[in-house]
Amino acid sequence: MSAKAPSYWKANQRRLAPWLFLAPGLLMFAVYVIIPIFQSMWISFYDWDGLGEATWIGTANYAEMSSDPNMVKSFWNNVIWLVLYLLAVPAGLLIAIFLNQTVGGIRLYKSLFFFPFVISQVVVGLIFSWFYAPNFGLLYKVIEFFTGKGVAVLADPDLVTYGIIAAGLWPQIAYVMILYLTGLNNVAPDQVEAARLDGAKGWKMLYYVILPQLRPATFIAVVVTVIGALRSFDLVSIMTNGGPFGSSRVLSYYMYEQALSEYGYRMGYGAAIAVVLFAIMMIFISGFIWKMWRDETER
Repeated sequence: MSAKAPSYWKANQRRLAPWLFLAPGLLMFAVYVIIPIFQSMWISFYDWDGLGEATWIGTANYAEMSSDPNMVKSFWNNVIWLVLYLLAVPAGLLIAIFLNQTVGGIRLYKSLFFFPFVISQVVVGLIFSWFYAPNFGLLYKVIEFFTGKGVAVLADPDLVTYGIIAAGLWPQIAYVMILYLTGLNNVAPDQVEAARLDGAKGWKMLYYVILPQLRPATFIAVVVTVIGALRSFDLVSIMTNGGPFGSSRVLSYYMYEQALSEYGYRMGYGAAIAVVLFAIMMIFISGFIWKMWRDETER
């Protein structure tokens, strides 16, 4: 009598089990991320106030962007955000190297540097709003003491974007520092010791031995920093509401103004801005993923 053939589940259990565990997460990701992305792309081709009947207008929303001065200003503000926000990566690395020591009191220093990361962005925005405030803000008083005249950073169209970026860098550097501290704990000590025997130290040790082993941490740090720079909605909303005179708008905030604020209700145009923002984000992240993959395959 021949043995009974195993069931499909038993024959493929090792292959199917991981997908069963992943299924709930994949379903949620598809419903709340993938499908809304394509819905936004579809809505961007319509003129729609979010309630009434939508009218197909093709690429008119995208054509309007090139002649919209507010859109152009928001785009260039996002470029400034992206360039300056990436300073969080080397700054976080240097702080992590400084804190990766076994000396007395280092845990206290780690806690102080970690503190900005656990603060809500709302609180960060309020703290820096008071810090920049005319007449009583600490920065205003310091500048006034040395120059005789204070500077109202958030009221100056030429300085406001840089002031908000400085506020955003405070917790972002703390987050990158945490990523690099975790990565430094996984650095192979035998490679470091071998490099020391070969005479490597200082910047050579960092560049040729430490940084190659920190590639996973660097990848995550760059991705989250790029995403943080491009969305950058909360601090702009809390500190300036896009002012003064719209000089601190970024794409995410302008998207909100057009689609959801009392001055907008242009869901199609807001969706088009969201699509452009998503495309910019994907270009940067895809490019960095490709570079990481190429470096790994060339090993």
